[in-house]
Amino acid sequence: MYLLGYDIGSSSVKAALIEAESGRCVASDFFPKSEAPIKALRAGWAEQNPDSWWSYMKDATASILAQSHVNPTDIKAIGLSYQMHGLVALGEDLRPLRDAIIWCDSRGVPYGRKAFDEIGPKKCLGSLLNSPGNFTAAKLAWVKENEPELFSKIYKIMLPGDYIAFRLTGKISTNPEGLSEYMLWDFKNDSPAHFLMDYYGFDSRILPEVGNTFSNQGKITAEAAAELGLAAGTPVTYRAGDQPNNALSLNVFEPGEVASTAGTSGVVYGINGTVDYDPLSRVNNFAHVNHTAAAPRIGVMTCISGTGILNSWIKRNIAPQDISYAGMNELAAAVAPGSEGISILPFGNGAERVLENREPGCSFHGINFNVHDRRHIIRAAQEGIVFAFMYGMEVMQSIGMKIERIHAGHANMFLSPVFRETLASVSGAVIDLYDTDGAVGAAKGAGIGAGIYASPKEAFATLARIGETTPAKDRAPYLEAYALWKQRLNSTIGL
Repeated sequence: MYLLGYDIGSSSVKAALIEAESGRCVASDFFPKSEAPIKALRAGWAEQNPDSWWSYMKDATASILAQSHVNPTDIKAIGLSYQMHGLVALGEDLRPLRDAIIWCDSRGVPYGRKAFDEIGPKKCLGSLLNSPGNFTAAKLAWVKENEPELFSKIYKIMLPGDYIAFRLTGKISTNPEGLSEYMLWDFKNDSPAHFLMDYYGFDSRILPEVGNTFSNQGKITAEAAAELGLAAGTPVTYRAGDQPNNALSLNVFEPGEVASTAGTSGVVYGINGTVDYDPLSRVNNFAHVNHTAAAPRIGVMTCISGTGILNSWIKRNIAPQDISYAGMNELAAAVAPGSEGISILPFGNGAERVLENREPGCSFHGINFNVHDRRHIIRAAQEGIVFAFMYGMEVMQSIGMKIERIHAGHANMFLSPVFRETLASVSGAVIDLYDTDGAVGAAKGAGIGAGIYASPKEAFATLARIGETTPAKDRAPYLEAYALWKQRLNSTIGL
């Protein structure tokens, strides 16, 4: 018996097939092999063709079936993880009316800010736990004002994961966790946020049907099965945004538990057992995968958009030609903590929530032409990303989060010893590394939703911890470098 998970990212789509009983991943793959294109028609915009995700899914599915030789009829459930906050607008013909406006697109910022000011912080924060910000609802407000003819043709709006679930099952649905990503879940009333829909002038009929995160969300249609090489009737039993799903993948469900990722964007995501918020809305609050009104589980998240994308920019433009990321990590390790005074502010990928949606851009500070070389810049980039994490973690701590241990997958920036050591030393937290990823987590989520696992504890009993990073005995160099970085940030943004 097998479980299939998909992770629909903005860089690629990954598929993973796991054996349900052992939890062992028997096959995985991702497509495309180079980063998926993102259209940026203007500065701060980011769009993708929703059907490209489906095409990459087909390639990934064909690969894992060929690798594993598993009979598709032995796959008993499917789970989906997906890039958060995107907007897919369907017409009545059930086809996308335009390219998806994805998570790192910042055109919705003024629409969210205006709603926050006019509705009022008390109402927005008390009900949404956030300002409307740059989330899906604000992006739809941009479409309404700037593409009114297209807006008038919208039949349903969807998140990227909702769209893929629809392509699989023919059913248009979402869940409270998903609606909290739209910024359209009212935590006070445990229902869609009709007050924000009314403010923006959205007809409530454009919302998908609301179901549960762990549930039978439809069965694969014969048409989808033929395209993917799967068995018709296989149920989709789990769906969540990539950061809640990453936390699930790392067995983070209960208050005080913390997960982190550092891919294209970087995230620290902790679970709060109370419904609370930051008065300045610098961190995001979402319904976690196991949230209920009776037992709140709020995912408190700080997100840094310019994370792995900064590291890849450094690789293309500053690092030695044809060097690997592992080689870059070795160069970074040759420099002492603090990069001999260089600070890099990693904010070159659009608006940053933790900076109250400012867009200061990426900037380099303190370079001395007689002292520094590319090794210092490579290390300073990694440290700058960590310091941006810490800046957000301080906000999380201010609303009651305790950060003593951080669960992370052994992937992306967490492959770098410098990155791990800096994060552990500046935060004082122990970092536990696990051998998992979002697609594997989505497969296990499907097992929970299908009742194959009796509980999350059973689903993640086989999760293997493969390493631990503890804070340096002498944390002073890291803390001094962070203090300098924060001083330079505050000067840059006028604080």
